[in-house]
Amino acid sequence: MDKTSFVLGGVYCTVIIALISIFVISPSADSPFHIAQTNPFDQINGGPKLSLADLFAKSDRGVVQIIVSKANDSGSGKVIGSGIVYDIGGHIITNNHVVKDGSEIRVVFHDGESMQATVVGTDPYSDLAVIKVDPSSYILHPLPLGDSSDLRIGDQVAAIGNPFGLTGTITSGIVSQLGRLLDPPNSYFSIPDVIQTDTPINPGNSGGPLLNMQGQVIGINTAIQSETGEFSGVGFAIPSNTMKRVIPSLISTGHYEHPWLGITGISVDSDLASTLNLPVSSGFMINTVVPKSSASLAGIHGSNQTRTINGTKYAVGGDIIIAADSHPIRNIDDLINYLENQKSVGQKMALTVVRDGKTIQVTLILQQRPSQS
Repeated sequence: MDKTSFVLGGVYCTVIIALISIFVISPSADSPFHIAQTNPFDQINGGPKLSLADLFAKSDRGVVQIIVSKANDSGSGKVIGSGIVYDIGGHIITNNHVVKDGSEIRVVFHDGESMQATVVGTDPYSDLAVIKVDPSSYILHPLPLGDSSDLRIGDQVAAIGNPFGLTGTITSGIVSQLGRLLDPPNSYFSIPDVIQTDTPINPGNSGGPLLNMQGQVIGINTAIQSETGEFSGVGFAIPSNTMKRVIPSLISTGHYEHPWLGITGISVDSDLASTLNLPVSSGFMINTVVPKSSASLAGIHGSNQTRTINGTKYAVGGDIIIAADSHPIRNIDDLINYLENQKSVGQKMALTVVRDGKTIQVTLILQQRPSQS
């Protein structure tokens, strides 16, 4: 059976690196960007729509190449990723998997200027990281973060980064879908609310911006779904609203606290409901509850028996979550997206669950997600 893999992302590995800078002549101060206005939707979500050429001219200075020295089983090597200038204080946003286990990090700006960087904070659960360069030795050009909740399926977007080490590369496409769950390798936890795009993203693009047509960062390019390791039409970006929530914490404390329920289970759909004769046709059916977790302390029930149907074993008898704080929960995507986007550690959350055919309310206090170990 064919197996599709997720490539976290775009990291381009090499031992010998040629640093080639692509220079762009930007419009002068008295020569404004050309505005392409072709339909009444062009000016929503942050202002007039730019052409791709003007978008690149406006944004390229805020995108960097990140070169990370890493040790591996075969010796030492280098990986190449991308980054986004966050502020004039020297902070640069990238993916955690770009800088993870790096012994040395160098940042190369659009004009070829290079300087050493240090890691400020990392969050493997959202695959975000912040590194820092000396802001006194270079004029930095931060890119503005947009509101990813304004995105619509079909919106045009563009990516700028360093695929295969080719600096200053722009590609374009559309938002293919919203609210995806991304299951990174070697992780027990999914990354929620991810943007799916058909914008060409390849190894080396990781950590670079996904931009709307007003020049705002609405995502950070993170992974591709591929059977070859190269782009095949499906890319994923962590949304800017996740970045707005996580990045300040990484800068101030070096880490981010994710809320945690402490359950595993399976999404309920009409087929599963029919097969198992469940009382609801959507929701999230709990299989296991981690001892001493938020769910365990609140009295949430996991499965208490197994049932074999047509040779397949099902864990049954657990609570079925159908709402969180009155927000409908149709599947695991709804539950994780709501938990990550709307809740914080220490807050209360009211779950509506179906137990033994009856609908009840259970209130729990959210704990911090434990380490992967």
